Order: sequence, then C-alpha cells, then structure tokens
Amino acid sequence: MVNIYEAGSFEGRVLQWPVLTDSGALEVRLAETDHEVKLAQRLRYEVFYEEKSAVPSDAMRAARRDFDKFDEVCDHLLVVDRDVHDEDGQPLVVGTYRLTREKDAEKVGGFYTAGEFDLGRMISGMPKGTKYLELGRSCVHKNYRSRPGTMQLLWKGLMAYVARFDIDLMFGCASFPGIEPAAMALPLSYLHHFHAMPEELRVTARPELYVPMNLLPADAIDAREGIRSMPAMLKGYVRAGCCIGDGAVIDEQFDTTDVFIFFPLSGIDARYKSRFGLIK
Repeated sequence: MVNIYEAGSFEGRVLQWPVLTDSGALEVRLAETDHEVKLAQRLRYEVFYEEKSAVPSDAMRAARRDFDKFDEVCDHLLVVDRDVHDEDGQPLVVGTYRLTREKDAEKVGGFYTAGEFDLGRMISGMPKGTKYLELGRSCVHKNYRSRPGTMQLLWKGLMAYVARFDIDLMFGCASFPGIEPAAMALPLSYLHHFHAMPEELRVTARPELYVPMNLLPADAIDAREGIRSMPAMLKGYVRAGCCIGDGAVIDEQFDTTDVFIFFPLSGIDARYKSRFGLIK
C-alpha cells in the first residue's frame, strides 16, 4: 500500500455500497476512491486548521489536507452536494465522519482514542464478541451547518453503517473548543455529574493527560444550562443517550478539550432510533 502520509496517495477501500439516503441535492455515502478520501481530508483541513485553531504539520499545510495513519484503514462517511462542485469539478463534500472498526484499528496498533484515554476497563468489561465502532474527525462545511438535513444525513448514514455491520458500541472523543477547562466548568461538570459511564466500564483519561471535570458541585448546576453550554455535536450525543468517561484531555494540536463518549446502541433514545431508521 502506498504511504498516504508521505506520498499523498491512498489505496481506496472500494465498497459495494449504494447511496445510503438523500435529501434533495444532498446525499450520504462512503468514500470509495482515493480522490473522495482526499476530499474528506480537505474539508477537515478547512474546518480544523483554517477556520479553527488546529496546527498543521508542514506536510498537511503543503497538501491542505488533514491526515494521519488511521485514514488508511478506516471508512470515510461523506455528505456531498450534487448541485455544487469543487475546484476539481467533483460534487462538494460538505460533511464527513471517520469510522473505524476494531479489525481495522488493529492494523495500525489500536484505536485513535487510546492515545488520550485508557480503554482497558471498557474492553475487558464488555461482553465477548462486542462489535466496536470508533467515531472521529466529524465536521460539516461552514455554509451547511445551519442548512436543514446536513447533520441529519450524517447521522442517518452512521446508523445505516451501524446496521450493516451489526455494531454494538460506538465510542470516541468529542471536543470543546479551547484549552482552558475553567472556561468550560459548567458543561464539564454537568457531564461529570449527570452523564457518567457505568463505573465497571468507565474509561479514564490517561494519567499523564488527565484533567478533572468535577469543577462545580452537582447542586450548583442547572441541567438545562449545562446542556445548552455544550457544542452542537456533543449536545446531540448526550440527547441521544451517550455517557461520558472520567477526565478530560487537552489537545494542544487541535486547540480543544476532549471528553470520552460511550454510546451503546442499546442505549440510544427511542426518538433517535425512530428518526434515523433503527426502528419503524
């Protein structure tokens, strides 16, 4: 396989996968070619490095793409606008998710999330044969964040993927912008007190990276204000039924504060199961 990080090329994971679902000019599907993966990486670069405050490597800056070793083994979920084309004449990629199953993570030494959080208790505590899916690198083009359907299509595509591969548990890192935990004391404390993972499975931030989330007492927190103060993506996870690990992690490269999300499919709120096609 050509090394994507050095040569800028990628051996695509071509899958026999039709368009999952569509909404007008928008459609959601998996990337099937080298070029489509690069389009997802380009969107990530625009959002994380140009619009936000992440710091690219020299190779990323030169290519104007966000990439790492996990891109080589994962699946890339895309939302594309068929009516708008990019500078290469391709339908514009306006949303993306990086999806990594356990068998693929093993090819590169483990899950991305394990670089920030100790997954040992969760892996050992879940039933044998549990099928895991790591969620990561989710973003939406700035011109489509308020457009009805973009984020919903990403979720519908994610749920179709989950059903296709019979996934039992989704997990990953979700981020707050900024690296000053005191500035996000309310949402961090809210998550710590009201959405903690079950103790026997609880994932903890790696000791050398651990940042306490218990910054305010539970009785000082207004739950409505707590959830309102979270980024949209994390707010959606919580409302759908996810739980949160112990401790946050400062990601200097991305200028974010990360928390661990634990999302068993059995725990998804019934309203979300219906909305995204898991139940009729």
